Amino acid sequence: MKATMETTASAAPASMIDRVVQILETFDAPVGLTLAQVVSRTGLPRSSTHRILEHLVKIRWLRREGNTYQLGLGVLELGTLAVHQHHLRKTALPYLHELQSLTGMVVHLAVLDGPEIVYLDKIGGRFGMSLPSRIGGRQPAHFTAVGKALLADSRDEAVRATLAAAPDARTARSITTEQALKRELGRISERGVAFDREESAQGIGCVAAPIGPPGGPGQAAVSVCGPIGRIHFDQLVGPVRAAASQIWNTVAREQMRRPGRLSYAS
Repeated sequence: MKATMETTASAAPASMIDRVVQILETFDAPVGLTLAQVVSRTGLPRSSTHRILEHLVKIRWLRREGNTYQLGLGVLELGTLAVHQHHLRKTALPYLHELQSLTGMVVHLAVLDGPEIVYLDKIGGRFGMSLPSRIGGRQPAHFTAVGKALLADSRDEAVRATLAAAPDARTARSITTEQALKRELGRISERGVAFDREESAQGIGCVAAPIGPPGGPGQAAVSVCGPIGRIHFDQLVGPVRAAASQIWNTVAREQMRRPGRLSYAS
């Protein structure tokens, strides 16, 4: 028995992330599991398993009814978001390539995640290698054109939270005060397009537009970026807006054809 326990312990995943993943993977059926059942399935120590389970309940990845644990709404929401983002990227891809071909600049597709933006796609030539962005990468929202486009209609508390998450300037042009950011977001809300003039990185300029229903909040944003000396901001407004509009119109048509599909705004 002792040898079996030692073998199980040595085979148990060492990192906390591995343990969390192993625990979540035990919930492979619609029925719930008790602490004893999770320990039996994973071979993890009972005390650490209980701590992880209770923390997963706290963050809504699991829910507990009495002594039984089940998958929670947090996991469902995360999975739904992943499916929607994958579908959005697939829908947007031809328009992103068209915009890149038309402008010769680097094109981004991004979504807002709390105080940060997450890049879903990046298309560009050699210049793209020098940009501090990558697919799956994150940036403070208020330093980027895509982030400001998505923050334009946010409430005051969201604006303050965004600034608090990254208060230090990236460049001399970065916006770091609530008053300045609110002024900028007001202008973006009026014109429907956002600019980044060396705010996220020295020597880089970007033009971005939100992707979403007219008059409604943006569900994602598309941007064109390039060397500040080659970016003609006014000339890029039309193509960027057109790409954003085409992407959303395609998404809306697909949702109408599939009424059972959840909206990106849900």
